[in-house]
Amino acid sequence: MKIILTGLFSIIVLIFSLNTYSQSINSGKEFKREFLENINRTRQRGCTCGTTYMPPAAPLIWNDQLEQAAIGHAKDMSDKNYFSHTSKDGRGSEDRIALAGYTFKGYKSFTIGENIAQGQQSIAEVMKGWFKSEGHCKNLMNPGFKEVGVAYYNTYWVQDFGGREPFSAEQQKLMKSGKYRIIQKSE
Repeated sequence: MKIILTGLFSIIVLIFSLNTYSQSINSGKEFKREFLENINRTRQRGCTCGTTYMPPAAPLIWNDQLEQAAIGHAKDMSDKNYFSHTSKDGRGSEDRIALAGYTFKGYKSFTIGENIAQGQQSIAEVMKGWFKSEGHCKNLMNPGFKEVGVAYYNTYWVQDFGGREPFSAEQQKLMKSGKYRIIQKSE
């Protein structure tokens, strides 16, 4: 009886440990390195997204603010049991990314994007799926994107992209002197 109880206890501990691990947020150095290698290997050589050839693009670098936006969305989708680029509270990726601190202020150009997936068991599997999907692939190959942050939480994957181009030294000098103004379009 003692052996059966010990075995049963061991199984319960194992199941609890596996469940806790699957709900943890993966974002360690190895996770980041593997994602960047997967993305940048393809960006370096170019690829075909659907019927559109996407030429080589500069490598992406990791951005912690984009990662925080991705973590928040992956966790929210898991906790509230949905799968969408729009959060249950109506926020889109642009709202979540800005809330994480990735903003356009002080940059002459700004672009963002997002890929989501659910159920894939590894980085290789989710990347294969994203590269097979024309829209996701175009995000991955978009030369306007310079930075990325990715999260995996309890079967949900979120990949947030950003690209910001700073003003040149000459433009900054002109702005400080008042000879150059930034005009923001209102919607």
